[in-house]
Amino acid sequence: MKITKTITLLLMNTSLLFGGDIVKIERMSMGLAMEVAKRSVEACREKGYWVSAVVVDRSANVQVILRDTHAARFTMDIANQKANLVIMSGLNTEAFVPARADIRNELNNIDGLIMMKGGIAVKSGDTMLGAVGVSGAPGGDIDADCAKKALKSLEERLAFAAMSDGD
Repeated sequence: MKITKTITLLLMNTSLLFGGDIVKIERMSMGLAMEVAKRSVEACREKGYWVSAVVVDRSANVQVILRDTHAARFTMDIANQKANLVIMSGLNTEAFVPARADIRNELNNIDGLIMMKGGIAVKSGDTMLGAVGVSGAPGGDIDADCAKKALKSLEERLAFAAMSDGD
């Protein structure tokens, strides 16, 4: 009996010591990422612009690429780089780009990043799930507005995303 208690105590203490070795990371589901991209492209289409939208997870891994029928292929790369900048900086590109004009040239030389507006964080509450980058409208402000409209339309779903089991 005494040995069983000792072993149990040792195992409990071991689990406390090594319990932080596994990190759980919130990620958006494929369905949510697809919806963010689709609604971003549709928001720009309503304004008469053909764009691409790229959704990346919080590690900047691409989850979804969606190019409107007439959008140039280059818009996919640019949208991806805008989304990556959000992940790298932790800020929407419209806030980060003007604030860090001092290192603009250096960041533009990093593979996978571009210092342009049009990247928006995808969050559930304060948890960053990833980012969406939009490219193809005549100006990053318009690209950003399309992404914001998409996220606004998914506001309720995003608010409860972290509480659900995903789809």
